[in-house]
Amino acid sequence: MHQRKLEDRYGRVATDLRVSLTDRCNLRCSYCMPAEGLDWLPGESVLTDDEVVRLVRIGVERLGVREVRFTGGEPLVRRGLVDIVRRSKEVDPTVELSLTTNALGLARTAHALAAAGLDRVNVSLDSIRRESFREITRRDRLADVLGGLAAAQEAGLGPVKVNAVLMRGVNDDQAPELLAWAITEGYHLRFIEQMPLDAQHGWSREGMVTAYEILAQLEAELTLAPAAEPRGSAPAELFLVDGGPATVGVIASVTRPFCGDCDRVRLTADGQVRNCLFAREESDLRAGLRAGASDDEIADRWVVAMRGKRAGHGIDDPSFLQPDRPMSAIGG
Repeated sequence: MHQRKLEDRYGRVATDLRVSLTDRCNLRCSYCMPAEGLDWLPGESVLTDDEVVRLVRIGVERLGVREVRFTGGEPLVRRGLVDIVRRSKEVDPTVELSLTTNALGLARTAHALAAAGLDRVNVSLDSIRRESFREITRRDRLADVLGGLAAAQEAGLGPVKVNAVLMRGVNDDQAPELLAWAITEGYHLRFIEQMPLDAQHGWSREGMVTAYEILAQLEAELTLAPAAEPRGSAPAELFLVDGGPATVGVIASVTRPFCGDCDRVRLTADGQVRNCLFAREESDLRAGLRAGASDDEIADRWVVAMRGKRAGHGIDDPSFLQPDRPMSAIGG
């Protein structure tokens, strides 16, 4: 079988596929969606389990995908998740499978996911204070998240990574506390600058807590030194904490973009290819799947979609327009 590359006009090759399994979520994080939630995708527009696995197989076998991360919304609310993981692993056991999750329900499913072939998890958690967690997520579920994290660690889904967003006036003073907790628990913590992907379009550059501010806060209490390991296409700048071996990462998507090394491609829950998180255009693979297109024809459409990828996301450009779809619909 002839294998092609998902290469754009700038020579970047996508090998990391992010697959959104649903736009639904059981939290209501203020930087993502309004308290009342959103109008979810109608069920018939969402890819079936078979369609998801077929696209994963095409990506791996024909287009050089080496990593697949299942995202959402919240992927754990997708009923067929364990089976999708198992069938995706069977395509090629050497492909790394991971999951980005809020960890609600992970305590029940971590061992089944590990047995199905999931390699690791990234958990979104912005505070270990119950009141701050409740303010950000609008749900009083911190204990369940912590239980999910522990279950993932126990099931061998490591290294368990924790992604944290700092919100000004809410948890922006909690970086050292989060890091101390993560190191104690053996989790790898990454701080992420808040990106303009909220459904309410309330993001502002002025309101965003920057990587510079996060590092300054940490360095007031700890000694940080750049980690020696090469960053490659990984978005996080890694720092050794107090000489190591523990590290902390900062993902400065806005102030220090890493577009030049990007190796990602995204598939939305309704089967649209997005060549950038901030793309204004999508390419429909679902229509081809449902019209009887061959694997080669689907691969051709995917290759064309990647050719249109822009050099950068352009958040700092005055003409930048936030994507119409929020993060929950695009898939992290």
